[in-house]
Amino acid sequence: MAGAGGPTILLSAGEPSGDLHGAAVARALLARWPEARLYGLGGPRMAAAGVELLADFEQLAVMGFAEVVSRIPFFLRLLRRLKDEIPARGTRLVLPIDYPGFNMRLARTARARGVPVLYYIAPQVWAWHRSRIRQLAQVADRLAVILPFEEPLFRQAGARVQFVGHPLLDAGPAPVSAPESFRRDLGLGEGPVLAIFPGSRRQEVIEHLPLFAETASRIQSARPQVQPVIARSPSVPAELYAGAPFRHTGDARALLAHAQAALVKSGTTTLEAALAGTPMVIAYRTSALTFALAKRLVQVDHIGLVNLVAGQRLVPEFLQYDATPGALVEALSPFLADGPVRQSVVMGLAHVSEALRAPGDAGGTAAGRVAALAAELLPEGW
Repeated sequence: MAGAGGPTILLSAGEPSGDLHGAAVARALLARWPEARLYGLGGPRMAAAGVELLADFEQLAVMGFAEVVSRIPFFLRLLRRLKDEIPARGTRLVLPIDYPGFNMRLARTARARGVPVLYYIAPQVWAWHRSRIRQLAQVADRLAVILPFEEPLFRQAGARVQFVGHPLLDAGPAPVSAPESFRRDLGLGEGPVLAIFPGSRRQEVIEHLPLFAETASRIQSARPQVQPVIARSPSVPAELYAGAPFRHTGDARALLAHAQAALVKSGTTTLEAALAGTPMVIAYRTSALTFALAKRLVQVDHIGLVNLVAGQRLVPEFLQYDATPGALVEALSPFLADGPVRQSVVMGLAHVSEALRAPGDAGGTAAGRVAALAAELLPEGW
């Protein structure tokens, strides 16, 4: 009954970034409804924020079209379980977070049972299957999107959509230590730092780290003063980084803040680099089968989110067979010294950072705006 205790809400995230943003939403929901009962899918951050997990992202995380096939039976069993849990727990709202392969099906299940759906961080269906923009608009009562160009796309398809700002902005400016302290802690000299971001998933690191390390080695051979530093993801086994002959750090924000340039896997890290004002080169590799399928489906001009938000090829990007050490070295070279090319990109990144802010809102957070949308969908009295 509305008003008794707090609402029961199902949250569903399937990878580390979703776990991070889902945890922020969980805290915002509990700040609004301290007695709310939160359950679903996620990772350690969501669990720490008060979400009862039925499965975690270690079980859920898969990469690419081909790799997901072997896990289909597991996902079908999990979906059947949630079909039962939704009515059994008296669920009042389902809040999927990205993760389209599973969460689109979950959204349909919820709607079929009369439970409202608030989809946060819309899947990038505009990139690989534009016909699914309308499908997402149909399965979600509300969409909370985090990229500014998504709002008009989904609204045109009939969705009730709101751009809530990008959650990366909620962390505020990175606490920047003095360059001397940063370099001393990592044992670095005075030369420019090249940040290396091979990814946050095991398979991404396997695919990208050898390529990125070879690129960095070639740069260092030509420019011995350049100091490559690898961003280590806490969700990736440490032994996967052992073969790279460079220093590692788990503090990605500090690394970007002090780096002269970055070599990054396509994804959210491109926006983190933009917020830090760090020029970058983007690269992405995947399995041959996944790439062949993606090549037929992807319908955007850029793979990097920073370029999509900018609406132009602001920074270089290389996909699959074009991502070679030689090409990456050539693209990074203008960013490793101050000059007009680097300064032009830095100015462009500042415009991207501003575009990620929710319009007309001087305060608040993306998670807080999502919680406000949740309140609109819940029965009166909560």
